[in-house]
Amino acid sequence: MSGRPDAAQRDADHKLEIRRRMREIEQSILARAPEHDLEPSLDRIAAVMDLLGDPQHAFPVIHVTGTNGKTSTTRMIERMLREMGLSTGRFTSPHLHNIRERVALNGEPIDAEKFIASYDDVLPFIEMVDARSAADGDPQMTYFEVLVAVAYAAFADAPIDVAVVEVGMGGSWDATNVVNAKVAVVTPIAVDHERFLGSSVEAIAAEKCGIFKAGSVVVSGLQEPEVAEILVGRALEVGATPAFEGNEFGILRREVAVGGQQLAIRGLGGDYDDLFLPLHGPHQGHNAALALAAVEAFVGGGEHRLDLDVIRAGLAGVTSPGRLEIVRRSPTVLVDAAHNPAGALALRTALEDSFNFAKIVGVIAILEDKDASTMLEILEPVLNEIVVSRTTSPRAINPDRLGRLAAEIYGEDRVTVVDNLPDALDRAAGMADEGGVGGGVLATGSITTAAEVRMLLGVTDG
Repeated sequence: MSGRPDAAQRDADHKLEIRRRMREIEQSILARAPEHDLEPSLDRIAAVMDLLGDPQHAFPVIHVTGTNGKTSTTRMIERMLREMGLSTGRFTSPHLHNIRERVALNGEPIDAEKFIASYDDVLPFIEMVDARSAADGDPQMTYFEVLVAVAYAAFADAPIDVAVVEVGMGGSWDATNVVNAKVAVVTPIAVDHERFLGSSVEAIAAEKCGIFKAGSVVVSGLQEPEVAEILVGRALEVGATPAFEGNEFGILRREVAVGGQQLAIRGLGGDYDDLFLPLHGPHQGHNAALALAAVEAFVGGGEHRLDLDVIRAGLAGVTSPGRLEIVRRSPTVLVDAAHNPAGALALRTALEDSFNFAKIVGVIAILEDKDASTMLEILEPVLNEIVVSRTTSPRAINPDRLGRLAAEIYGEDRVTVVDNLPDALDRAAGMADEGGVGGGVLATGSITTAAEVRMLLGVTDG
């Protein structure tokens, strides 16, 4: 006996060390300024990128901004590019369950060892920038900025053929905006994050179009006229080429189908028929049209029709966890990450369009900085009863207060207050079953709500 550990023991020890390091890194990142309390500036992330040798310029980028639909559109773009045989990086936020979901390589969350390696590569330069900031009396790198640095370093190291990058918030000063994107994508713009972006769609549009770069193609979804005017003006100002849904591309036909929808889309380079998208709601159809136009703009400048079979396979393989997702049957439980009025309206339209429940009970948990009353009003016509609750987020609205708001809109007989989410979900499932066959539960109000209900029901993939 040599006393040396065998291969199985060494492997177990290695995995334990990787888990320990990931916990340590996550705690370190979480100790920084959070995403909802950011410090608008490109100075810190630009300084780190410069010290690293600008890894964000090692690959072409499709950059996605807007208010709602960013993550779904990003995932659709990346999936079609991957179907074409390209090696991809994908950056989205926030995550549902695991921080590594935000940084994906070829459609899969970056593995823990690669995440750790990228973090270790960038950490010395982050610490240098933190020290400079402290000396000047400025804030250190934020949670989101650190993750952007890790993502860009990982993408450059992989390497990849293209990165599809979702902004965190806004556009011009968003930490992701140190790239020189070949294609800029704008999902529909609405009011959200007013503290940082402004209280009008015009102010928000002016911020979000800060990602437009000279020589790029700007692909936009359906917008209010005043928003479209701002986007077109900015595109022409910087020397970008604009293309808008409803003008240069759009949906030709759409039908609800089992498990999703069938689409015919007019793209920038031609028409695409018989496309199956395994996601629900008209808004996802519009996201698909936007994503397809973005892929056309990237691959051939929008001049040529792409291979129909490749596009069909790409869209058919799309997933968007937490977006009107069925996570349980009997009764059916849906989760949706709607967290602002525009998202709630898209959710209501999708429910009316794609589902036919005999009775539907809402599980509603909303964060403090959101327009809870308007969201509740929008969802009222499609919810028979609601159970208001709270997630584990320290930003969650107190259930009693949310219950009082809900009672003013729904009437007290349709509102139940349950202090914790697990019990609220159980109560809602029981209420849905009382309606007999065909009852359902909808859990919504925040991304955290969708994530925690998924986890409670044993669904943890992101």
